[in-house]
Amino acid sequence: MNNLSFEKQDSTLSAWNVKRLSIMAIFIALSAVGALIKIPSSVGTVGMDSAPGFFCALAFGGVTGAVVIAFGHLLASAVIGFPATIPIHLYIAFQMALWALCYRWVNKKLGLIPAVIAAITLNGVVSAFAMLPIMGMGGVLVLMPSLVVGAAINVIISALAYKAIKGSRLI
Repeated sequence: MNNLSFEKQDSTLSAWNVKRLSIMAIFIALSAVGALIKIPSSVGTVGMDSAPGFFCALAFGGVTGAVVIAFGHLLASAVIGFPATIPIHLYIAFQMALWALCYRWVNKKLGLIPAVIAAITLNGVVSAFAMLPIMGMGGVLVLMPSLVVGAAINVIISALAYKAIKGSRLI
């Protein structure tokens, strides 16, 4: 009896893993398309690549969103040749993953509007200041406006999409 229940549980976990991987693959592909849509900025990596990751964080869980958004940033950077070097873009991808987890957490605790405000602030302002040791204050001030605009567009699109299908059988 124990073996049968273990095998049943194991196959259920496998089906969930396949579903989760499929969701991540689809949304990483959407991030790749979004990476081609650029928002004018001084660094060139600000684009529409993070909306799918932010959406996934709300709809499918923080870890799923974190993976999608990190890959999305790396794809957006790869499209233009990693202008800030690969280690810096890995650092930024880690930040983006953290912001997706925060977005999910704030939405669960306080609701969607506070989550949108938090994600825009984290992705636009905090990410700019996280580059202070690398770029100096001048770089932060040049980077911040485009990051805030890009963050606002991506986060608002993710929130609107989530709100439109929340409660449906799609998620």
